[in-house]
Amino acid sequence: MGAAALLLAAAMGLNASPVLAHGFGARYDLPIPLGYFLAAAAATVALSFVAIGLFVGRRSAAHGYPRYNLLRLRWVRALLASGVPLNVLRAASVGMFVLVIAAALFGNHRPVDNLSPAFVWIIWWVGMGYAAALLGNLWMLVNPWKILFEWAERLMGGPTASRRDGVTPYPEGWDVWPALLLFLAFAWVENVYSGAAQPFRLGLLILLYSVITWGGMAVFGKHRWLRHGEAFSVLFGFFSRFSPTEVGVSDGGLCGRCRADCGVPGQGCVDCYECFEGAGWEQRELRLRPYAVGLTRPGQVSVAVMVFVVVMLATVTFDGFEETRAWGDIQTGVFPAASSVFGHSTLDVIDTAGLVALPLIFLTVYLAFAAAVRALSSEGASVPQVACRFVFSLVPIALAYNLAHFLTLLAVQGQLIIPLASDPFGFGWDLFGTADYQLNTGILTAKFVWFMSIGAIVVGHVIAVYISHVISLRGGPQHADALRGQLPIVLLMVAYTATSLWIIAQPIAG
Repeated sequence: MGAAALLLAAAMGLNASPVLAHGFGARYDLPIPLGYFLAAAAATVALSFVAIGLFVGRRSAAHGYPRYNLLRLRWVRALLASGVPLNVLRAASVGMFVLVIAAALFGNHRPVDNLSPAFVWIIWWVGMGYAAALLGNLWMLVNPWKILFEWAERLMGGPTASRRDGVTPYPEGWDVWPALLLFLAFAWVENVYSGAAQPFRLGLLILLYSVITWGGMAVFGKHRWLRHGEAFSVLFGFFSRFSPTEVGVSDGGLCGRCRADCGVPGQGCVDCYECFEGAGWEQRELRLRPYAVGLTRPGQVSVAVMVFVVVMLATVTFDGFEETRAWGDIQTGVFPAASSVFGHSTLDVIDTAGLVALPLIFLTVYLAFAAAVRALSSEGASVPQVACRFVFSLVPIALAYNLAHFLTLLAVQGQLIIPLASDPFGFGWDLFGTADYQLNTGILTAKFVWFMSIGAIVVGHVIAVYISHVISLRGGPQHADALRGQLPIVLLMVAYTATSLWIIAQPIAG
């Protein structure tokens, strides 16, 4: 998203021809030069803006969206109200949490022979993101830290008012900054820390995060910390706005007592788990809705949330860029001078600098484009306010890039869970007869992954154009002014389409 990176990607892309899909050992030669693919994808996104501008007017953007409450079905309500499915799911989540930590601390120290790295970095991290976006916010059901905290509350006699509210009020000025800082620490562990795949060190990191999470819940209250401080609850909550499900309550009085200010004009309570948990089953609603409409939900978006979304997109982009030859050339060029200062830690320092620099570049460029939107649409809002208003249009882009970048990892290396299920500690067990399973590296071809990546990224950006258009029409200006003001955002999306495809297309070393 950075201006320099966009120009560099466009220039390099026009002269490139081969592509090596992420995770494959064989090169896939494109039938036409890569630059043509980038130009076609960018043109598709640009043309979608024209089509959306013609057919989506203010009236289309103003109304709500169709929803159906699944709990109207008596058998669904009876099944969920019985508690059996949810209790089984929660027990399984806690059991897996304990198993992962036990395997990390006491199992074989070789990452390939231990359940914890494969489960954390492939099944949970990649898989939960897909589940949140494609199904709904399952993390709020299976979050083991939340479940264990609630069990501890019950052992202590139930969640009294004082325990619900915590020891001290959550500082309003903190917003989601604690969650953002924890997410940045997680991104550093994932992308930089050389011990991230070492089971014992990974286990210690999980325990450290557990102490922080339970401490935050105890001090500030469970729901307050989950909304503001628990990094993955905040992150997967962003992703779930894209999903076809939402929760809410039918009793507006509950929302009036809610500390989350969860009421959405014209839509009632949406995705407030404090209200949902506090209501009886007769008042709860589990609704189906069209994909992506949750991203157009009206309401105030804080600067902290805006920064979090931009940083989320920047870190996943860095994850891909870090594996390209271009980043290797940067490391090679900087290493001689830096090694005299940092010694054996030089590569980690270079990667850390990149991980910090790219979000700053993304944020700077995004604010510059927000300033252009403000100028072209003659809005009275400030630049940060414009940036906050449009920021959720970036979520489909992040999801599309996640799918393109991690698809092979989940499909191929995710198979490691099959032998590790029989031998989670690496002790030579064969509990389910799958210990000798061999990974099927041909389950996805490089050609399939490449065209899947193109489709995902283009569709994600087209959806983002639609979301930004709906948001711009709700901002107040006339239709023509809204279209003119949206041009910088569309230009940004067109440029990032080419950039992300260029990154995906590069020969991958890892």
